[in-house]
Amino acid sequence: MIAESRTLSVSINRHPDEVYSFVSNPENLPQWAPAFCKSVRRAGAEWIVETPDGPVKIRFVETNAFRVADHYVIPTPDLEIYVPMRVLPNGSSGSELILTLFRQPNMSDQEFRRDIEMVTRDLNILKKILEK
Repeated sequence: MIAESRTLSVSINRHPDEVYSFVSNPENLPQWAPAFCKSVRRAGAEWIVETPDGPVKIRFVETNAFRVADHYVIPTPDLEIYVPMRVLPNGSSGSELILTLFRQPNMSDQEFRRDIEMVTRDLNILKKILEK
């Protein structure tokens, strides 16, 4: 079964390497994704994020030259939510951050819209932080 998805993006007037370095570091999540992440801490090889719904594990792909910052949100041991995220060059010195949300099974229309709105707000916060 194919999941409904929504790809969101934000243009950032900052070099792609700088944007990638910031977004691929889980320690920065509370700064730019406050709707999702209240705090984050390392627990061995994993990251634990405090969310409004309680703690969840998060795992990013390894740092890479392609500026891929895909990550997995693991709210329960039997559920791993894939979140593709890329930083692309936009113009000579800017960036385009692209993030895809997949609608989860049993997620209502309202819940999916809420997630889209939340991520859109977070991407706009990221833009403001990185363009200072």
